[in-house]
This record gives sequence, structure tokens and C-alpha cells, in this order.
Amino acid sequence: MGALVSALLWGGAAQAASRTATTKRARPEVPLADRALWRARSWVGLTTLAKMSSTVSDDCSGLTRLAFQQRRLDLLPDDVLPEENGVTAIHRKARALGMLSETPKPGALVFFKDTFDRNRDGLVNDGLTHIGIVERVGADGTVTFVHKSGGLVRRSRFNLLHPEERKDAKGRVLNDWLRRKGKNTRGYLAGELVAGFASVDERWRSPEPRLASAKLTVKGDARSARR
Repeated sequence: MGALVSALLWGGAAQAASRTATTKRARPEVPLADRALWRARSWVGLTTLAKMSSTVSDDCSGLTRLAFQQRRLDLLPDDVLPEENGVTAIHRKARALGMLSETPKPGALVFFKDTFDRNRDGLVNDGLTHIGIVERVGADGTVTFVHKSGGLVRRSRFNLLHPEERKDAKGRVLNDWLRRKGKNTRGYLAGELVAGFASVDERWRSPEPRLASAKLTVKGDARSARR
């Protein structure tokens, strides 16, 4: 009888372990874009990113980097150039990886140009200056995106079908303001300043570092590995 009970208990435990293993194998891996979007959404309303990380800048590019940050994955390239801002550097990496697109989709990066007078010459000629993460694309073409602007992580909207219209006939907002009116320039809506999109997937992740030569198999005297 004791042997029978033991067999039944062992069989039940084995079945439970098998079900657990099957569940773990069947659990789908969360795509990078979905995970990043979930993170960005959770930060809406925050005035600073410092509580989450001190390794990224507390601005729009820092928000996107932190949202996608994982082991061996950083949106910035390894060789940031002296004249580049974070947005330009991320765009350069996206271009090199072949990830640029003209179509918005949830979880994609969205780039903007000329959102402020970066070079302080009073003109609208400032290149890539802002970045966010697309949250949703509405049926009417209105895109909601998450970004850090004006000291706050916020949601804003743009519509590429009507980039110069603030609201539609029903009073619904199509485009939020993204560049303030200057002394010699008018204000600009977000749809007017969109400069493209980029998807993020495993191609952005750096390869595993190679083993140091000292750890490789060495023939002959082991002292050769210490030379």
C-alpha cells in the first residue's frame, strides 16, 4: 500500500511539474516595443526620470532610452558624435540598422524636427530635436504618443493627414502644439514637425561580448595564457 501511495504521489508531482514546464515554454515573450510602451505609459505625469534611473538624461531621448533599455540594448550608438544631440544619434543608429519608416505604429519611435530654437538663430532650421514613442493610431489618423516635454512625461497627438489643423469639425484635437511661438516665428503643431518613425527589435541589441583570449583553450604550458 505504501508503495502504491508513493507511486501516486510521485506521479501527481511529475504531472504538475510537466504542466509547469509546459506553461513556461508556452508563455510568449513580450516584444521589445510592447514592453517599452508599457513602461512609457506608466511614467505619464512624472516630472523627472531620476527616480527610475540616473544613467540616462532627464529629457525626451532619455525617456525613450529608458523605456527600451535592456541588457545589451541601448538606443544610442556606441559612437555618439560631438555635434550630435541624443535624438540625432538615435536616428543615425536607426538608419544604419535599416529601421526607419514613414508609417506610425504602436511602440515605434517618432522623430520630430525644429521643435525649439536649438541653434538660437531665431529661424526654423534646427534639425532633429525631439523624440517620443507612438502609443496608438486612431481610425481617423490621429496618433497618440508619449514623450517628455516641458518638464513632464505626457501624452500628445498629431495627425499627418491634417498636420496644420488643431481640431476637426467636431472639436476633437488632431494636433497638439509642439513649438512655441517665437519672436520671429509662429507656433507649430506636432503634425507639422514629424520627421519619421523607427521600429525597435532585436537588431538593436549588441552581440554577446567575446571571451577574453586568456580564457580560450590554450595548448601547451598554462603560463602562456598569462603572458
